[in-house]
Amino acid sequence: MKKSHRLGAVALAAAATLTLASCGFGGGSSGGDASGETTLNLLVPSYSDNTQGLWEDVISGFEKANPDIKVELEVQSWDNLESVIATKIQGGEAPDIYNGGPFAGFAADELLYPAKDVVSSDTYSDFQDAFLANAEVDGTAYALPLIASARALFVNNALLKQAGVTAPPKTWDELLDAATKVSKLGGGVAGYGMPLGSEEAQAEAAVWLWGGGGSFGDASKITVDDPANLPGAEQIKKMIDAGATQADPGSTNRSPLMDIFVQGKIGMQVGLPPTVGQIAENNPELDYSIVPIPTKDGSAFTLGVMDQLMAFKNDDTKKDAITKFFDYYYSADVYVPWVQTEGFLPVTKSGAEKLSGEEALKPFLDVLPDAQFYPSTNPKWSATDGAFKSLFGQIQTKSAQDVLTEIQAQADAG
Repeated sequence: MKKSHRLGAVALAAAATLTLASCGFGGGSSGGDASGETTLNLLVPSYSDNTQGLWEDVISGFEKANPDIKVELEVQSWDNLESVIATKIQGGEAPDIYNGGPFAGFAADELLYPAKDVVSSDTYSDFQDAFLANAEVDGTAYALPLIASARALFVNNALLKQAGVTAPPKTWDELLDAATKVSKLGGGVAGYGMPLGSEEAQAEAAVWLWGGGGSFGDASKITVDDPANLPGAEQIKKMIDAGATQADPGSTNRSPLMDIFVQGKIGMQVGLPPTVGQIAENNPELDYSIVPIPTKDGSAFTLGVMDQLMAFKNDDTKKDAITKFFDYYYSADVYVPWVQTEGFLPVTKSGAEKLSGEEALKPFLDVLPDAQFYPSTNPKWSATDGAFKSLFGQIQTKSAQDVLTEIQAQADAG
């Protein structure tokens, strides 16, 4: 994802080169050294070109306020993140603090602190209730909400007009018709950007499967191979077979595909709040609009996504230092600029209050009440997420039913 300066946030200095650690953090090491200094190891994904610089700025301010605590940062790509954290845990090298998505499996293995143990009561009560609930396993939150996002359909108004489409689509039938017409314009233009590659196949799958009345399940059961998911999966194949998408959607990742939308070569694509900043920076003259995602019957729906911060129980002598870091990070003056620059929605009440007047957030805030979330508190969600990323792109060449069955089998196997 390209860097975003949406909402007029002041750009923070980004690191010249992303430096990835070649070895583990050594999370099982003692919390303090001979000088009494505590070292916290922080593993995070890269959301944008700004991410490393943003975290370095947070760490600099925190270390200045807490000279007895040092924070070592490692930034990984989303493509590598899950394999990196799995390798670290298997080697007894879990980070002290981790920014990621699926966490219920870690909680089931008793690797994480309960969230209330590593933040003050004031910080804990500042989180939006709905987001905290989405971080709970059996009534206990084991992760702290970090950022939230909703999806919406970005529409290239000029391409739709050129193709004779008079209004953005609201239903699947309207979307198929509009996208097919835009694709027929030629010149390398695609009607609908459909990223089914490994970066975020589970998100594009959710847009379609849930938009047809399906789901991935809940905290107790994963339900991918379910008749309710078949209409959405089959609609994806209809889009591909009709030539309504870009070439080879099964191996296309979201971030590079969104770059093509920003360049004006895709008629419609589901995007995130940071997409607004990408357009403002890279193609401010683009004539576009943001509308709700089309569904089977036109009913309201969006995919809500929430990433988390979590603390691994490596060394109890570090717990106070972790608490100080979380309390510092979530203070409004630190947290809000971080969220602004990355282009997401805040998960704290104080953050939402600070950003309540930002017009660029409105299309996403409008659809957020209708958001559905991944069943991330199911211990098998991590395996399900991985199964979508590795298998769902095969829907381009395999039957929809076969792909759903394969994903369910891999999810059940854990």
